[in-house]
Amino acid sequence: MLSLLLGSHPDRMSAAELVRAGEHFGIPASTARVALTRAVAAGDLRRHPSTGSGQAAVYALGERLARRQQRQDEAALDAETPWDGTWEMAVVVVGGRSATERGALRERLASYRLAELREGVWTRPANLRRPRAYADDVVLSTFTATPDDDPAALAAGLWDLRAWAAEGRRLLDRLAATTEPAPRLAVAAHLVRHLAADPLLPATLLPADWPAAAMRDAYAGYQAELRGLTVGS
Repeated sequence: MLSLLLGSHPDRMSAAELVRAGEHFGIPASTARVALTRAVAAGDLRRHPSTGSGQAAVYALGERLARRQQRQDEAALDAETPWDGTWEMAVVVVGGRSATERGALRERLASYRLAELREGVWTRPANLRRPRAYADDVVLSTFTATPDDDPAALAAGLWDLRAWAAEGRRLLDRLAATTEPAPRLAVAAHLVRHLAADPLLPATLLPADWPAAAMRDAYAGYQAELRGLTVGS
């Protein structure tokens, strides 16, 4: 049910819709209702009560999962712009930070699809049309640079592109071959998690037959399947 809401826009459904979708995956209605109660208690879901005008109570993603959905959506919307060969670079210039602070910064930079060239030095091609909000961090000094070495070789050293592509093609094949509802949901969830790690590089830096576009199309089709589960009675 959390996966259903992660793939839904808006990210809210009534209990009846979620129970009906759960039955499609072989989850008894009573079990689904208990799961909803526990998910609310754990903070994974928020319950918005009925408005009193005939509108049933609805369930929405909790704060942590809402942030995850936002990251998924941003990943899908990160638009490319014509690439002029320059790279974004962020260099950590402040030391003495705690392990927690260092970990949070690493996670933030990775969320902007930068890769670590060496400790404290992060970079990626400057081909994404999105704000570089990480540049506001006081511990960073940011640049736009042009590498002297072969950019394709640099990209291959920063990301394991062939392994990513091989796993992406494997997931596409599995999704196409899986028809049982619950295993199909699991494969689709794996596929979208893998897409979140797509570095979104310029085409000139990618291996041939890069599967990301086909994966996005496949996941969009699966989301349409999920939306169909909650239509009707």
